[in-house]
Amino acid sequence: SPREEVAPTVLGTSERMLAAGHAKFSLQGHTVILEPFVRSVDDEELFFIFKDETSGKTTYPAGRYLYAQRRAGRIILDFNKAYNPPCAFTAYATCPYPTKQNWLAIPIEAGEKNY
Repeated sequence: SPREEVAPTVLGTSERMLAAGHAKFSLQGHTVILEPFVRSVDDEELFFIFKDETSGKTTYPAGRYLYAQRRAGRIILDFNKAYNPPCAFTAYATCPYPTKQNWLAIPIEAGEKNY
């Protein structure tokens, strides 16, 4: 069941978001669990905020965003579509950071690189 989660933001505040379970998969020999967010309980679009071993090296230090569709209980995570949040481009954005459970101990080489 979806539950409320508090995500820190680039401004030092926090943003309440609706967490919708977990996406569990295997990558590079590691089991990875990411927690997506939704706008409502019935939302089929999942929003992932994640940080990985490329963060601060080849990708934006605070992490990246990724949208995926939930269909019949399955999710396809295409990390090629991972992108930098608006705060990577302007100081006027209020971007949520990834929560601790979405910090990956592996590199995700796909997706948008550091701006």
